[in-house]
Formats: sequence, structure tokens, C-alpha cells
Amino acid sequence: MKKEKLEVGDTCTHNVSFTQDEVKKFAALTKDTNPIHLDEAYASGTVFKRPIVHGYLSGAVFSKVFGTLFPGIGTIYLYQEMKFRRPVYTGEKYIATFEVTEIVEEKNRANIYCQLLNSENKVCIEGQATVMHLEKIG
Repeated sequence: MKKEKLEVGDTCTHNVSFTQDEVKKFAALTKDTNPIHLDEAYASGTVFKRPIVHGYLSGAVFSKVFGTLFPGIGTIYLYQEMKFRRPVYTGEKYIATFEVTEIVEEKNRANIYCQLLNSENKVCIEGQATVMHLEKIG
């Protein structure tokens, strides 16, 4: 049975990966055409050695999960702090993790710690989010 309300300590995980086609579409949409994301020859001469996924495309998994899975439909995304610790590459598998760290019942809000981990379980992105949900929080 699915929980009615979020509680401190509740967790969620979600698998994610990115394609170079998604990176190209994100670049076109945002106009961020930095060659570190799009040009293999350019990226090979950088510390990353190959193209990296845009930070905000990588972090968009947090928005997807909040709006569709945890807490889910009806969620209002109020705040996100993100620290980019390691690069994210196309064609690799990642896992997004979430843990409720605080509930503010009177405002129907939850603070949630978020991470994007690579296949070696190393943190690529970490941060704190605040979401509101009138039915599932408070």
C-alpha cells in the first residue's frame, strides 16, 4: 500500500541515463552550445576527455522525480540547491537518490536531500530541495 503522507526519513531512488541526442536538444533549447557538451574533438583536450552532460540537464532528474514520482503529481518545486561534484557523461547509468530531511506541516513543505550517483557510487550532483504538496505533506 502506498503511503499517504511523506515523513522524515522517507527515501526514493530512480535510475537515469542521458543520450548525446538529449544533450543536443538541451543545447538547442537553452542556447548553451559550449563545445564541452557537443564537440568530441574539443572535449578530448579538456580535463574531462570527452563531452559532458550540461549540469542543469543532469539535475533535471530531480524535477522529474518530484513532479511525477516522489511525492508525485501535484508537487510544487520551490527551491533547489545543487553542487556539481563530478562530470556526467552520456551513455552511462546513474541513480538519483532522495531522502526527506524535514517536514514543515503548517506549510505543506518538505526539505529533501538529493544526489545523483555514478556507477561507482560516487556523487556527481548533490543538493537540497524544498517541495510543497497539499495532500502528501503536512
